[in-house]
Amino acid sequence: MEKNINNPEIINDIIKINNDRIEGYRKAIDLATSHGLDKLLPTFQNCIEQSNEFIAELKPYVELEGKEPTDSTMLSGKLFRVWMGIKVNITGDDERSLLETCEQGEDAFKSTYQTVLAEGSNELSQHVHSLINTQLSKQLESHNIIKMMRDSKAI
Repeated sequence: MEKNINNPEIINDIIKINNDRIEGYRKAIDLATSHGLDKLLPTFQNCIEQSNEFIAELKPYVELEGKEPTDSTMLSGKLFRVWMGIKVNITGDDERSLLETCEQGEDAFKSTYQTVLAEGSNELSQHVHSLINTQLSKQLESHNIIKMMRDSKAI
């Protein structure tokens, strides 16, 4: 028998990492724009749109449990955005540095999703578990695009 109850705190953690991703890519768009790297903007914007879609899919499951979906970020995401700004300035404002940092953000995103899938399964319905797994698969495609773009800038 499938469980119908989901732990809203776990789902809100997933929403938070998506909020982090959105904020990280907004910062990346600002950095890319200020350094003449406009060709990166569509990819970064797609990642923002993807996370907005993920959040829209997740929010109803928090609300069904009588809780409010979060609009906050994780502390690690805030630190990541600060570090991204510093790293790009230190390494010469180059495209590869920005893409490396975005890939690290994608890795943090992936890690959060994988942890939830591995450790939070008992607190999620089969449907929500499947949704999170599907979102992770879509994110991995975006991660691979960022990685491919970064690798194309290898010296």
